[in-house]
Amino acid sequence: MTRRLLITGSSGFIGGHVLRAARAAEDVRLRLLVRTPPATPDPDVEYVYGDLTDPASLRGACADVDAVVHCAGLIGGDAELLRQANDLGTHALAEEVRQAAVTRFVYLSTAAVHGRGPFRDARPGEVPVAPASDTSRTRAAAEEHVLAAGGTVLRPHLVHGRGDRWVIPGILALLRTLDGLPDGWAGLQSMIDADTLGRVAFAAATRGPADGVGRVHYVTHPDPVPGELLLSTVAETFGLFAEDAPRVSAETARQRVLDHPAARHHLGMLAVDHWFSDQSLWSEYGVEPGAGFAGRFPEYADWYREQTGLPAGFEKTR
Repeated sequence: MTRRLLITGSSGFIGGHVLRAARAAEDVRLRLLVRTPPATPDPDVEYVYGDLTDPASLRGACADVDAVVHCAGLIGGDAELLRQANDLGTHALAEEVRQAAVTRFVYLSTAAVHGRGPFRDARPGEVPVAPASDTSRTRAAAEEHVLAAGGTVLRPHLVHGRGDRWVIPGILALLRTLDGLPDGWAGLQSMIDADTLGRVAFAAATRGPADGVGRVHYVTHPDPVPGELLLSTVAETFGLFAEDAPRVSAETARQRVLDHPAARHHLGMLAVDHWFSDQSLWSEYGVEPGAGFAGRFPEYADWYREQTGLPAGFEKTR
């Protein structure tokens, strides 16, 4: 039986991985909501124009589809534009989902809707939604619209892999600023690679419950990553330090990032636990989580080198 799927944000980081998962499946007819048609359209894909900041443009976008995976949205920038796109735009899309009687509605959100942490072995429903930024506030509002429409909200924490412009680049910036590795102060971090996240989102849209009951899942690998392992894996993969790299205390780390906003943000995040747990997700959607961060990250090293300008075999000597 052919499944008809609408994806928003398919040209973005996570949306692109959802699209790849859908293309790899059989009997799927794809419709993509786009603001700009691709230069070389795929003849097997239907493209419809839509802009989250223009609710009228979304009318009819969900007609005759079985499922919607909503990955589009804004991160950072003007607070009112964030509200228009993430909050009001998702509300308008949810109304289209209702009117078209779509059976599965999946939204790619973020665990950042819970705020700064710390969080240790947090399960769905156990910690409050307490966003600390305009982006997270508007994404939390978007979640409410999706849940009210009987949809499924997926909350990853740190996502790495092809297309990542924030997590690993930010860690590289932090490591360069620290000029060393943490001395026991880094917390546990929940992570997932983008390929697996894309497969989970596609599975939620095609095999997940279609009972009209809103639900929330954390999409994180079952094994949280110790912060020191996260930083040392990145440092070793790119050869940032010699083997006798110094260990940096928490106080020294705070001093070194004072004049580096991006590094300061990542330090604040990595210094405390962000461990979210949802073991039922994997069996419910029939997806294997695969290897953890240390096992998967080397697969993406060449891609990150191309993006960051680090040559193969780059090594910093002291």
